[in-house]
Amino acid sequence: MNYSTFDQFEITRIIPFHPFGNLDLSFTNSALFLLIALFIINSLFNANVKNGYIVPGRWQSVLEIIYDTIYNVIKDNIGSAGNHYFPFVITIFLFIAVLNMVGIVPYTFSPTAHLVITFSLSLSIWLGCTILGLKNYRSDFFSMFMPAGSPLALAPFLVLIELVSYVAKAITLGVRLAANITAGHLLFAILAGFTWKLFIAAGFIKLISIFPMLIVIFITILEAAVAIIQAYVFSLLTTSYLNDTVHLH
Repeated sequence: MNYSTFDQFEITRIIPFHPFGNLDLSFTNSALFLLIALFIINSLFNANVKNGYIVPGRWQSVLEIIYDTIYNVIKDNIGSAGNHYFPFVITIFLFIAVLNMVGIVPYTFSPTAHLVITFSLSLSIWLGCTILGLKNYRSDFFSMFMPAGSPLALAPFLVLIELVSYVAKAITLGVRLAANITAGHLLFAILAGFTWKLFIAAGFIKLISIFPMLIVIFITILEAAVAIIQAYVFSLLTTSYLNDTVHLH
C-alpha cells in the first residue's frame, strides 16, 4: 500500500451519521482530537487548581508561566480594561497550543492544519470583536475606517483600504495558523519518510540514515516550538483585535 505525505491531513468518519440525506453530521477524527484537547486542558487545570501548592510543582509552574504571559499580553495591548477578556484569550491559547502539540505525536491528527477549523476560529473572533465594537460605540465604530487628520479628498480611498484591511483580519488570522502547521507537518513527514527508506536499506546506506534522523529530531523540537509560538501569535493578534472594541482609534 502506498502512503502519501498528505494522508495525515485526511478527515475520516469514525461514527457515520447522516440524519437528513446529504447532511453529514458524522463524528470524525477531527472532532475526536478537538475533544481530546479539551480533556487535556480540563485535566491539567483541575489537577493543579484544586491541588495548588505555595511551592509549585512542575505542571503548576508551567500553568503559572502561561497565566503571567497571557496576562502581560493583555495588559500591554489593551490595558487594565482588557482583564475582562483574560479567560477568553487564555482559553484560545491553551486550546490551540494543545491541538498543535498533540498533532506532533506520530499517527495522530492535527485539526489546526485544516483551514476550516482555523478560519472558523478567526471568523468567530472577528465577528465577536465587530459586534462588541458596534455595541460599545454604535455608529462611532465606523470612524476607525477614516484615520484622524486625513484629507477629505482621500476619504473614499482610505475608507476602502481600511475596510479591506479590517475584513482581511477574519481570513489572515486563521490562514497564518493553518499554513504554518501544515508546512511543518509536511516537512516532518517528508524527512521522516526519507530517513525510514535509508534505514531499511542494506549496507553503508543504513549508516547514512543517522544524519537525517538527527535532522528529524531537530525538526520535532522545532515543531514543538512553532506549535507554542503560533498559539501565542494567535492570542496576541486576538488581543490586538479586542483592543479596537475597548479603545476606538
